This record gives sequence, C-alpha cells and structure tokens, in this order.
Amino acid sequence: MKFATLVALAVALTATASPLRSKRALAKRDTTTPNATQILNYALTLEHLEDTFYKTYLAKFTESDFTDAGFAPWVRGRFVQIGQHEAEHVAFLTSALGSEATAACNYSFPVTDAASFVALSGILEGVGSSAYLGAAQFISDPAVLTAAGSILVTEGRHQGWVQAAVEKEAPWSSAFETPQTFDEVFSLASPFITSCPSTNPALPFVAFPNLTVTPATPAAGDNITLAFSGNSTGAFLAILHGLNQTFVPISNNSATLPAGLQGTVYAVVSNSSSAVADNNTIAGPAILQFPFDSSASNP
Repeated sequence: MKFATLVALAVALTATASPLRSKRALAKRDTTTPNATQILNYALTLEHLEDTFYKTYLAKFTESDFTDAGFAPWVRGRFVQIGQHEAEHVAFLTSALGSEATAACNYSFPVTDAASFVALSGILEGVGSSAYLGAAQFISDPAVLTAAGSILVTEGRHQGWVQAAVEKEAPWSSAFETPQTFDEVFSLASPFITSCPSTNPALPFVAFPNLTVTPATPAAGDNITLAFSGNSTGAFLAILHGLNQTFVPISNNSATLPAGLQGTVYAVVSNSSSAVADNNTIAGPAILQFPFDSSASNP
C-alpha cells in the first residue's frame, strides 16, 4: 500500500507548479546570513503548512476512514495529537515574533484518502526535521537554539512514529539525520503553497527548479532518468544521506544510484562533485525512499 501511495504522491508533487517556485526559481540567490527574525519566520512558514495539513484532513477523515485503509483504530487519535503539537508550534513562534510573524498561506496537498494522508505526513515531518537541523548553525541565541532543538526532536519523533508504527517501515534512515539548507527546504515546501498574504514579510530564500526522477520510487543501484530545467553538461547527481554526500555523474539526463541507500534520502543536481551548496545546485531536491527491514544494518 505504501509503495503505490508514494508513487502517486511523487507524481502529484512533481506535477505541481507552485507560483513560488516558478516565479523565483531563476532569481539571484541571497548569500547573506538570515537574521533571527527571518529564521523564526522560516520555521513558522513550515509550521503553518503542517498545521493546516493536519487541520484540513483530520476534519475530513474519520476513524473508520483510517481503519478501512488498513490502519489500527488508535492511529487517528495519535495524528490528532501530532496536529495539536503543530498548532502549539505555530502559537509559540507567533508569540515570539509578535507583529513580525508571518501569516498562514493557502495550500494544496495531493491527499485523496487516509493512506495518502499518512504517507505525506511522514514526508512533511521528515522535511521539518531536516529544516530545523539545517538552520541550527545560524542560530546564535542559546534560548532560541534550545527552543528550535526542542521542536526538532518532536518533529523527529513524529516522523519515526509515522514510519515505524503506522507504515510498518524503518523508523530512521541512518545514524544521522540529513540537514538541509533554507533554499532546499523552501524548494520542498513551495509546491504545496498556492498563494500567500501580500503583507507577509519577505524571506531571503529561493526555490530551486524542480527535479523529477523516473521511476518515482527506484531501488538502490538503479539507473534513473532525470528531468529538470538547466544545463546537465558536466553535472552530478548528489545524494544527501545523513551527513554524507555521494556524487554520481549524469549522462544523457540519467544517473546510476549508489548501492546501499536506505530510508529517506534527498537528491539534487549540482555542478560540483565535492560539496553541495546553494550556489552550485541546479535543481532539486527530490525525495527518494529506500525501505529496509529490521535485519538490515545501516550503510
């Protein structure tokens, strides 16, 4: 069930043309370190998205919708608790920012039933964990860093519960979570955002062009086809997994995935073969899932 659902989600996400992505994809990148207010509003932007996601679909799907999809009767109740956590995150960040707080946007999610809701929940919680982890290096205030770390741990617990207890998959990918840059996370979030209030404060982040991978759910070691706007000559497919970055050459818009990939990894197209950075990223990230059973060791 999860395999088919992830395929459908991958197709839906890559087909979504967010106005934030399409209008800003080729904009010049701001290399200035964001200030504390911008970082908190970045976090609040993600929390608004998650909060709306849970409010929207928990109001739509009943306990019987979850049990009919093959989930245990208690699953919906736990998602209600996760939704309450996200609402508390919104309230906490909004209070901290006061009059400078960004407001919720309008969103569109590729959810059609309880199964696709569960699958997308796991993806969103994983992106949230990577976002807080990637932003940590820019937070100089110890109190703010502690608060962000507290949210990060909870987001990681959400993701682990969804993947292990609900989807019966691996609760983690490796010994380390994958940190992502502001622009990488913005690229993953932007397909869900259809419009935002004009009064929202501008954030210095830009979405990369979309990266589509075929097949949508490949296996480690597979040859995959890549679709993206930009020059692929001399480019590499960078696989971000944990604290590691693995680079494979791209030839005729195709690349061969490394063996041994497990869990959730992120792929970007880069013109570097040594270290991914916003200024050398051409497209992405794409989210790739590599399930593994409990007897498999981490790569």
